[in-house]
Amino acid sequence: MAWVRTLRIRDLRNIRDETVELDPGLNVFCGRNAQGKTSLLEAVGLVARGRSFRAEDSMSLIRRGAESLVAGADAGEEAAAALEVQLLPGRRAFRVDGREVAPREYRGRLEVVVHATERLRVVRGSMRDRRQYLDRAAAAVWPTYRRELNEYERVLAQRNAALEARGRDEDVWTERLVASGARLRRRRADYAARLTAALARGFRPSGEAYAVRLPGPASSEDEARAALAEELAGLRPRERAAGRSLAGPHRDPVELLVDGRDVAEGASAGQARSLLLALALASLRVYGEETGRSAVALLDDLDSELDEERAGALCAEVAQGGQALVTTAHRAWAESLRPLGRIYDVSAGAVRSA
Repeated sequence: MAWVRTLRIRDLRNIRDETVELDPGLNVFCGRNAQGKTSLLEAVGLVARGRSFRAEDSMSLIRRGAESLVAGADAGEEAAAALEVQLLPGRRAFRVDGREVAPREYRGRLEVVVHATERLRVVRGSMRDRRQYLDRAAAAVWPTYRRELNEYERVLAQRNAALEARGRDEDVWTERLVASGARLRRRRADYAARLTAALARGFRPSGEAYAVRLPGPASSEDEARAALAEELAGLRPRERAAGRSLAGPHRDPVELLVDGRDVAEGASAGQARSLLLALALASLRVYGEETGRSAVALLDDLDSELDEERAGALCAEVAQGGQALVTTAHRAWAESLRPLGRIYDVSAGAVRSA
């Protein structure tokens, strides 16, 4: 089981210098709003992913007046590694056991699954947000997925350059885009199918049916190639005028369904939040089933989304499968979780065991 044993933070938002010892199961951070509870979860996410799950500009995490921030953790499987991310203006450094490494060597040593209101852009935002959500989750499960995604993006950039320049090599890059794009579409569809299966047997607070649907999935890679080639052929005049590729995995829609309808088509705010939580829990399940390892669950302000009894039951369920870090502003609810794990008080960026 992968979990964070020790979390070290310096100059992240309102946290100056804190070291927190964590338990492998449930860890509950309790305090009033704006005290730093979510920043603790954000620090764990930063250690795992090298970026914030709350802000597009990770450099905005650096505490005002500080020159840089450091987030580190002793984390991993049985033999914990010391992981560290340092953010400086214009640069970020990744370290493993004190040695600076390239991002590709750092990546994959710790995985997190996040539920936070800031993530509502996944269900309420653009198709690009949805595609990125699937791609990042699939890459955590299958390291080869990231390589295929990077290869597709490289080919896409080359084809766009050929289209813009009306170069002779346009057909060559079209063939490569068809091959790479078809593979990526199939892998993305595979992950969406696994996620939908997990959603069907997972968290459904009011009995809704949740699903992830990618339109027009092909039954084989050959069919996927033929479909993408046909799309590109039909769009060729428009692509040459625009100077960019107008079909492929980078443009594909991703439907997030509640009872068969996309969440953007009239779903209530409550349904959108429930779907977001269901997606987080389903991706946690898929990660465990596919890799045989556990990801760290980061559940922000969970009891504002659910009644306290249901939120407590969910905490117990998640913590049984691995480490869970949960925040709350409600002391009584936090105390009700004491038999399940460890409670911390958070005030003005300082953390102490309660």
